Amino acid sequence: MKELETRILDIDVEKIRNLMKKINAPKVKAENQINNIFDFEDGRLLKNKGYARVRIVEDTLTNTMVYYMTTKKMLSQDGYKVMEENEIIVSDDKEAINLFKSLGLVLVQSVKKYRESYKYKNTLIEIDINDESFCPFPYIEIESSNEDEIKEVVNLLGYTMEDTNSKTIYEILKERNIR
Repeated sequence: MKELETRILDIDVEKIRNLMKKINAPKVKAENQINNIFDFEDGRLLKNKGYARVRIVEDTLTNTMVYYMTTKKMLSQDGYKVMEENEIIVSDDKEAINLFKSLGLVLVQSVKKYRESYKYKNTLIEIDINDESFCPFPYIEIESSNEDEIKEVVNLLGYTMEDTNSKTIYEILKERNIR
């Protein structure tokens, strides 16, 4: 699956929540996540703007736990971050971790975050609040397969496309001397 994605950094979380209510965008996710990032020992996946991930999700809307096994690879950053994503739901995070390890991957980082997502047409508006030791500022990820919808959402939120960012979170943190 390919997704177009852009970010808006340093958001006012309550302002965004209020806007979502105003436009009747339903809340589709409220999750506590642990994102375990894997790479080969030589770092070749991250160097090429990709990674393997085991995500543990505590879904607070349904009071369930869900485990995802994912690989991502950057295809483009021209205007939008375009990623190739392959993902499956697995029954056990430990088995997923063991599978990545059996392929020679090592755990690089474990990142905790809270994600709250809203749906507008075919676009996801995701508020991300990471553990401050990883990323000290909240941001929105806007994900869609439709470029016009992304622009519409950006405008609905009171921003312009110039306010958006197609860099990876690691690139942004490095620019800000956080990593």
